Amino acid sequence: MSTPDQGNTYLEKVVAQQAVLEDDLRARRPPSPAAPGAAPPPPQGPIAKRSRALGAPPAEPSSPGQVDVRISGFWRWKNVLVPPNAFVVHTRRGRDEPLHIGLGVSFRFNPSTDSFLVVPGATQTILINAYCICRELQGVLVQGYVQWIIQDFATAYRKLDFGAEDDPMRLVNIQLREQAEAAIKDKVSMMGVRDVLSDKQPIIEELTARLRGVAEGEDGGDQGLGLRIVTVQIKEAVVSSSRLWENLQKPYRAEQGQIARLAELEAEEVVAQREMAAARLKETQRLEHERELAELRARNEAERFDTEAAEKARRTRREHDDAREVAELHTETTRHALRMERERHTEEAETGRLRAERDAELKRLELDAELARSDARARARHEHDLLDLERERSRAAVQNERTPVAVQTELVRSLPAILAKLPKPDELRTVQVNGADQTSVAGLVTQLAAIITALRDATADPGSSAPR
Repeated sequence: MSTPDQGNTYLEKVVAQQAVLEDDLRARRPPSPAAPGAAPPPPQGPIAKRSRALGAPPAEPSSPGQVDVRISGFWRWKNVLVPPNAFVVHTRRGRDEPLHIGLGVSFRFNPSTDSFLVVPGATQTILINAYCICRELQGVLVQGYVQWIIQDFATAYRKLDFGAEDDPMRLVNIQLREQAEAAIKDKVSMMGVRDVLSDKQPIIEELTARLRGVAEGEDGGDQGLGLRIVTVQIKEAVVSSSRLWENLQKPYRAEQGQIARLAELEAEEVVAQREMAAARLKETQRLEHERELAELRARNEAERFDTEAAEKARRTRREHDDAREVAELHTETTRHALRMERERHTEEAETGRLRAERDAELKRLELDAELARSDARARARHEHDLLDLERERSRAAVQNERTPVAVQTELVRSLPAILAKLPKPDELRTVQVNGADQTSVAGLVTQLAAIITALRDATADPGSSAPR
């Protein structure tokens, strides 16, 4: 009774990675924020295009396959703005041929008579997971991808269905994926398991030939779909049965285990030989080291004895030498002390002589300084006397040159000071000067002299009364 196969962990990982990759290949756009309580956004695709053509506000596409087409204007005067990387076909009622067709063509649009279709022009990627049965009737998962692009849009929009509301390319991708999976299954059914796992080029060639025959037509005819296959690649080929996968790996694993075990035995043998050689070398080195140590000890003992004997002889000689050196040093010290004493006396005599000479020199310098100061003071006094004499001469010259009016003015100016210095009179006396000219300087001087005499008399005799 056969036991059921255990789960294929690698297969589960491959499928999970494929799902993540397929999700990542879809370019997402964040939905536009809606106010609380607002109505849900309108549907996308051709229905959304018709609603926008009738005047509904444009909305951002929510599917990665949609094209962001902007429609402006109102009623019959609308403009359709197509991105430069998208194909568009514009038809009008009553006309057999489209008005506009091409890549990134913008046009005027009348909702009552016109219709248009917009398809992405970028390269499309189809992820393929083909569960196949090989020639040995074993399950094999072949994983790959196909990239295609629209080459002739005039042929493609007539033969293919781009009318899906969520993604215009969805139906075309499904059709091409089904054809690719069928081609892979047909090719794998005629191959062995080892051929599928080791060489994927026959599968790629077969898949490329079939898809190009369908998409581009055979021999350049007009039977194609207007598409061009860009590339076809096979990523993984995994055996579905984990037991078969282990059995396929066992011969290689056994061979590699044998090589590894032989390498281990060889390494162990080399290590054992090297260990024995190292042990022998270590023992030899130990014996050699012990012999060298014994010789070194004997040599050290002999050298130590010789050293001790030589040291004793050296110490004896050194003691005799030290005694002789001490005696010589004592004699030399005595001689040095006498020589130093003699030099000290000589230095003291020289110092006394120098001190006497210095004192004499200082006294001489002091006398010279005193004489210089005396001369300076006499010179300064003489100059001061000359300056005073010159000032007296200048003052006398100024006094002689003054006019009577200036003398009178000076006298009048000094009267308040003279009166302020006079003592306060106890009584008032009047002196009458007759016969003097009061307008001249001599008259004024005579009057002042009389006043001063009267004041002096009053000071000398304060008890007498003056005539009034």
